[in-house]
Amino acid sequence: MTADPARPTELSIPIARGSSTPLYLQLSAAIEGAIREGTLVPGSRIENELQLAGRLGLSRPTVRQGIQELVDKGLLVRKRGVGTQVVESQVNRPVALTSLYDDLAREGKHPRTEVLEYRIGRPTAEAAGRLLLDTGELVLDLMRVRYADDEPLAVMRNTLPERIAPSREDLLEKGLYAALRERGIATAVGHQRIGAITADEENAALLGETVGAALLTMDRKSFANDGAVIEYGHHVYRASRYSFEVTLVDG
Repeated sequence: MTADPARPTELSIPIARGSSTPLYLQLSAAIEGAIREGTLVPGSRIENELQLAGRLGLSRPTVRQGIQELVDKGLLVRKRGVGTQVVESQVNRPVALTSLYDDLAREGKHPRTEVLEYRIGRPTAEAAGRLLLDTGELVLDLMRVRYADDEPLAVMRNTLPERIAPSREDLLEKGLYAALRERGIATAVGHQRIGAITADEENAALLGETVGAALLTMDRKSFANDGAVIEYGHHVYRASRYSFEVTLVDG
């Protein structure tokens, strides 16, 4: 059962006082689980610190610290006169050689694609150089909008050799990398650069943002095991709904 956003939700939160996990982390983990599972939907309010502390037998500083964990993660927001609310969830994508379509499906989202441009033709000098094409080879230029749960998330532009190009129909049903795998083309290595821009009129209209809104960018070039270039692309993401995540290891 999902929460009624009009009133604070009383969650069943088990607290194991003999556990090595700090009490504030137990609290934040339980609330985060309810958000991830959809028990707490965006806009839902949770009980205030005093109510939670009294009901769970915790100190108010412990409750405050647990809630702050989720505020820092971008899952909750405190609003004066309203209380603590669940915010619209972000898509957190690992920085890895993966497909956005596959990442969304793994997170339980419902990815959908609009193919705005599907053009096969002669490559520009830049494309021929980037893809290491032989003389006379053609390319496929793609422009797609990727949706998550029917909400626009990314504008994706890609160029790849026509000889390995998936059909428009395939790209409506699955991600580019999945469509390539079905054709026996597997990506082995990728070079990727992440940046930021502000939305121009075209990207603002496609992504449902205002002109000047913050957007994330990703430029990627991917290679097969034999060193052949598979594709290169420039993707633009809504910073309000999307983030990149990376794990750092002390080498």
